[in-house]
Amino acid sequence: MTVSSNGMGRHLMLYCGAALMLFGCASYHPKPIVPGETASRIESRTLEDRGLRDFINTNKVQAVKEWPLKKWGLEDLTFAAFYYHPSLGVARTDWIAAKAAIITAGGKPNPTLTFGPGYNFSAMDATPWLPFGNLDWPIETAGKRGHRIKQAEHISESALFNLVKAGWQVRSHLRSALVDLTSATQREVLLDRQISLQQRAIELLEQQRLAGAISAAEVIPARLSLQKVRLDRSDARRQRVEAQSRLAEDIGVTVGALEGVELEFDLGLPVAQGKNLLSAEARRRALLSRADVLEGLADYAASEAALQLEVAKQYPDVRINPGYQLDDGQHKWTFGASIELPILNQNQGPIAEGRARREASASKFEQVQSNAIAEVDRAAAILRVTETNLSEAEGLVAIQRKQAQSIEQQYQAGGVDRVSLITAQVELAASEAALLDGRTKAQQAIGALEDAIQQPLDGSQPMTISMLTRNDNSAMRERKANK
Repeated sequence: MTVSSNGMGRHLMLYCGAALMLFGCASYHPKPIVPGETASRIESRTLEDRGLRDFINTNKVQAVKEWPLKKWGLEDLTFAAFYYHPSLGVARTDWIAAKAAIITAGGKPNPTLTFGPGYNFSAMDATPWLPFGNLDWPIETAGKRGHRIKQAEHISESALFNLVKAGWQVRSHLRSALVDLTSATQREVLLDRQISLQQRAIELLEQQRLAGAISAAEVIPARLSLQKVRLDRSDARRQRVEAQSRLAEDIGVTVGALEGVELEFDLGLPVAQGKNLLSAEARRRALLSRADVLEGLADYAASEAALQLEVAKQYPDVRINPGYQLDDGQHKWTFGASIELPILNQNQGPIAEGRARREASASKFEQVQSNAIAEVDRAAAILRVTETNLSEAEGLVAIQRKQAQSIEQQYQAGGVDRVSLITAQVELAASEAALLDGRTKAQQAIGALEDAIQQPLDGSQPMTISMLTRNDNSAMRERKANK
């Protein structure tokens, strides 16, 4: 279709020029990484950081009244890990990138402007120059843009749940390290007391040997027992150092940042706090609220949107092509439209791939749910057995304590010697060490159940998305807070 009119060419050029002037471009700003500065910033992290204090006060139900804290429990250490741990920074930036992809998905295709000079070699009296311009304007059909946006939104939602999953993993590892550190510290104290008691028992046995009351062979078992306890104490010390290193790593600070910090965790918390979740309630929580379950649902929704997009691609887009040419003083306009003919290819291959990916997402989601049920069942079974073992250990300690009190009374009355008294105290210390192991395993079992349902069972403040989705850059915030 061709038409001609006067003055329209100038108007077209003006409109195109205005559009080009209004077109905005983002600029690039380099942001190099200096390894020395990064390492120095990590090494300078402490639990006295003012930025950490502000972060805790922003997210904690009850703001801290004094700073730095005198004692650090699981809840406050979890806030510190959310503030410092690098894995959350990685998951957070992945989520930010996924959100930016929504903008990309919503972008409309830009038109294409083609222009240039033409020359008429047959022109006689008129000017031989024939300037022309063509505009190619694409128009998407069948709701493709909406499907792209929906897919990107579900991918962003999946990235958000991946961030929540990373946050829970940080909390889980932190709790495990804190339990191990508390247990190893208390075990070391118990073994030190046991060593002291056994050393006194050996001294008394040596006195009896020198007096001729017993033979040297009767002292050997006591010495062997003392050596075994010393080895146990060395192992407990190793476990304490290892657990402290893990705890620092799980927070995101160096081991030196924990020096002088008083940590607290009650290993004697009742196992009953998790008993009410040993049935269908635990399964329901795991199947409805676990981050990996919600992530799987978002992934499946994204695969559905991707399939819808491939189906929509069967319908071709339309491109309109208005054009202009100045010919011998005549303003000539053309208008056309183009459309791809879906004759040889109806996008059946990508549609089949989309259906397969949707089925794969459904299978993966079913696998996630199955794993969640298995984890709950396993954690519940271990907790039941642990509770029984803990009750037996508590009963043994109670018996040993009564026995030690009885022997002490006999010793005061002159019925038994001091060796018998110390031996009873050693046996009591050994039973208390066994009770400590039972309490440690009970807390580990509770932690496993918490991991299975991804909810705290000790009354701690539940993890919220706002704790993890800080908009500011962590490194920048640390630099500002330390100035």
